[in-house]
Amino acid sequence: MIKTILVVDDIAFVRKTLTEIFTEAHYEVIGEAADGKEAIDLFNKLKPDLVTLDLVMPKMSGIEAARQIIKSDPHAKIMMITAMSQENLVMEAINAGVRDYLLKPFAAQDVLRTAERILFGDHLINSKPRST
Repeated sequence: MIKTILVVDDIAFVRKTLTEIFTEAHYEVIGEAADGKEAIDLFNKLKPDLVTLDLVMPKMSGIEAARQIIKSDPHAKIMMITAMSQENLVMEAINAGVRDYLLKPFAAQDVLRTAERILFGDHLINSKPRST
């Protein structure tokens, strides 16, 4: 079964890049959002297997969006992708329910490796992207 992904970032180019990375690896990007509020609405509507969230966005931060998504679905799988490498913010994201994070700028293989680790478990670290 193809895994579904919701891509959330306030920068259109980042959303486009992530969508291309996931699509080329045979995932289905079922939605894109530009802010945290939109992410929550789309998550509740689409129920994706994975959500990528930017940390800093207008209207609602990625951390607050993660809290709200986890509140509605405690099993939600969320990956934070951010340019911010401040340890306290990363820890706050993890405490909010984010499963893993990735720093910008990112490489396609790092995006896929992190997504696979979240979706399929730690035993897939350093594995090749899964094709379905």
